[in-house]
Amino acid sequence: MGANSTNKSTSERSDARDRTVATNRQARRNYEVLDTWEAGLVLRGGEVKSLRESKVQIAEAFGRFEGGELWLLGLHISPWTTSGSIEASGHDPDRPKKLLLHRAEIRRMNDRVQREGLTLVPLSLYFSNGRAKVELALARGRGHADKRQAIAEREAAREADRSMARHRRR
Repeated sequence: MGANSTNKSTSERSDARDRTVATNRQARRNYEVLDTWEAGLVLRGGEVKSLRESKVQIAEAFGRFEGGELWLLGLHISPWTTSGSIEASGHDPDRPKKLLLHRAEIRRMNDRVQREGLTLVPLSLYFSNGRAKVELALARGRGHADKRQAIAEREAAREADRSMARHRRR
């Protein structure tokens, strides 16, 4: 019986540590997502504490390749505050964050960006096993007409689902 309670508390702790901090809801509307990766983030202590409090803005962020490394730019993490005062080692909220991926994955992504003219867009920011992760998408920008077409397709699918549900109820 003691073993079960230990497993339960361990799973509860891991559930508390595994949670989504921020999502980029506009990304799926403005971009056609082609492929996704999970990448680690190099952060400072105050940044991690701010992330745990969900003090982050991900909507303007994008990825860029520099010197064989992948960087996340435009991610705003507010400085961590303790009882109204900013931490002594306050960080620059908009500093570039290094993304952690395997070298082969970075090369493959860079090749596709160069060849196909794609964009790297973060979809969500979350904790996995206590470590900050970002879901990064290789995406193609949508024009205004493409957005309308996607909305029309979504509405048509929704209406088809509704009519099938009505038919099943009869």
